[in-house]
Amino acid sequence: MRTRLSFIAPLIFVFSFSAIQRETFGAEPAGIPADVAPFVSSPSETINIWSELPPGGIPEEIQPEEWKDVGDKYHSVFIFNVSIPTLAFYPADKPNGACVLVFPGGGYSSLAYNYEGVDIAKRFNQMGVSACVLKYRIPSRSGQPRYWAALQDARRAIRVVRSRAKEWKIDPNKVGVLGFSAGGHLAIAMANESATVAYEPTDEIDKIDPKPNFAVPIYPGYLIEDANEIDELKLSEAIHIDPTAPPHFIAVASDDANRGFASAIFYCELKKQGVPAELHIPLEGGHGFGIREDKVPANKWIDQCEDWLRVIKMIP
Repeated sequence: MRTRLSFIAPLIFVFSFSAIQRETFGAEPAGIPADVAPFVSSPSETINIWSELPPGGIPEEIQPEEWKDVGDKYHSVFIFNVSIPTLAFYPADKPNGACVLVFPGGGYSSLAYNYEGVDIAKRFNQMGVSACVLKYRIPSRSGQPRYWAALQDARRAIRVVRSRAKEWKIDPNKVGVLGFSAGGHLAIAMANESATVAYEPTDEIDKIDPKPNFAVPIYPGYLIEDANEIDELKLSEAIHIDPTAPPHFIAVASDDANRGFASAIFYCELKKQGVPAELHIPLEGGHGFGIREDKVPANKWIDQCEDWLRVIKMIP
């Protein structure tokens, strides 16, 4: 079992449980701002994943949360400065019991919330798969590994999903994680580091198993130390593979720096450890293709993923 004490021991938190912070945390989660609402489908429900402030509180240097239409032709909506993580639930009209927890990308500094989050949730709904989009804490917290706050939120989120399984018509044994870029890295951590203690339990929900039943990293980042370096055929030392990890589905474009190369190494290492895995590397697509219509053939990964989910018996 990896305890990752080398990461935990030197953590430096900026704790501030002031009245202002407690006012920031409210019983009602923040919704979608009106100026970007036309570009973000509304969920059936949004909840705060933590019953109080998240681990470490709100660092004083973190600015107020901001949602922004970045002005491209897609009306891509990005979120910045998340301190209170939330879970947005998108139920399938005809649920088959499966659920996917979606992690938008953004380099652990922002969240590509619609095209790598909500739009993906709605597409999975068409498969009969209910979906939850996690608005996890960003940017990375000082003194921690870049993904640590996000991992804490993701762990808590999957436990919340399973705690609501009956209410949301979800089979708790068919809950997977899917992420893009940094979110893909987070999905890999969720699938392969479930034995690592990310935070101290806070309530009964934290007794629930946080290990996903499947993992879908799409153009995952941070698999090798330098995305533009291919001299050494090895993963970053920060990437660990659990032989008991669930099945993985990986998709990345060959022209996405060297992320295709890195994903191929990751696939090989999964196979060495006996972890079921499927890998797709189309020739073109670049980085951040999501399921955008003009990103053919890279955008076909979601149809291939649907077939894969049938093969691993997550959907009928």
